[in-house]
Amino acid sequence: RCFKFIIMNTEKKILLTGAAGFIGSYILGCLNRSGYEQVIIVDDFTDEEKWWNLDEKKYLKKIERSQLFDWLQDSQPTIDLVLHLGARTDTTEFDYAVHEKWNVSYSKEIWNFCYQKNIPLIYASSAATYGAGEFGYIDSHEIIHQLQPLNPYGVSKNEFDKWALQQKQQPPFWTGLKFFNVYGPNEYHKGRMASMVFHGYHQIKKTGSVKLFKSHRPDFENGGQLRDFIYVADIAKVCLWMIAEMLNAKWEANKNGLYNLGTGKARSFNELLSAVFNSMQLPVHIEYIDTPADIRDKYQYFTEANMHKLQIAGYTDPFYSVEAGVHDYVSNYLSTKKYF
Repeated sequence: RCFKFIIMNTEKKILLTGAAGFIGSYILGCLNRSGYEQVIIVDDFTDEEKWWNLDEKKYLKKIERSQLFDWLQDSQPTIDLVLHLGARTDTTEFDYAVHEKWNVSYSKEIWNFCYQKNIPLIYASSAATYGAGEFGYIDSHEIIHQLQPLNPYGVSKNEFDKWALQQKQQPPFWTGLKFFNVYGPNEYHKGRMASMVFHGYHQIKKTGSVKLFKSHRPDFENGGQLRDFIYVADIAKVCLWMIAEMLNAKWEANKNGLYNLGTGKARSFNELLSAVFNSMQLPVHIEYIDTPADIRDKYQYFTEANMHKLQIAGYTDPFYSVEAGVHDYVSNYLSTKKYF
């Protein structure tokens, strides 16, 4: 499940932001399972719902996100790589100032710290930057300034991507990973923003059926909207591979830049929820409801990551299929509310 990688010096230290969140806590678990505990974790630790994500995890130090830069200034710690996953990820939060603070300004401070200290940086971007996909889903730097995200979250992620690409002063190695539709264990705290696998499982358990959004476009059938769904285990594998490449000095500066992180295969919501029913050994029963008015004009009907660039960079492992990923999640985590 976790990518077994070799770090030449196991005392190398990683700073991980968003460490109590969905993806961050999963990656911390993978690091621990790989025998790696030299991690300084950063997050908003006032959210008690996220505490279970850190249960039994091992780390070096815990820093409140609002105190990070003061701590870095005062403590002058040795850090060998920064994995910056912390962000405001709520796509239904329409106050751009909130996204600008945490997704743009905060990320700029992280970037500048890494540049000044000559530290490699991996950060989370998002497929939300692609908007309605007018320019496709190719992680080319040429189209970044043309993209038109559909919500303030996507705008903030794209603004930071644009800013990063314009910087002459850069960390020695850096990548921005455009996560597509991620699902998997440790998303219990996410509420409305949890994956459709999570919500679907609980709807099915309660009522025996699941509700999906109707299509409001004639070229898509109800539930036929397509997304690139990626299991969090694959997100972690790619991140840990990239960490190993950078810490072992196998990464090259000419590989720096933005990378898609999906499976490269779009699947429908009908297929995704059918996989949930099948994993629960129940007959498929899907009902269709109107897409909420507040997000209807900002709803993506198709996403599919072009994964060629990551393959060229050297990552060639296969990704979980929807059926395999959903089965693992439902059988080993959701059915027992187990954490990773």
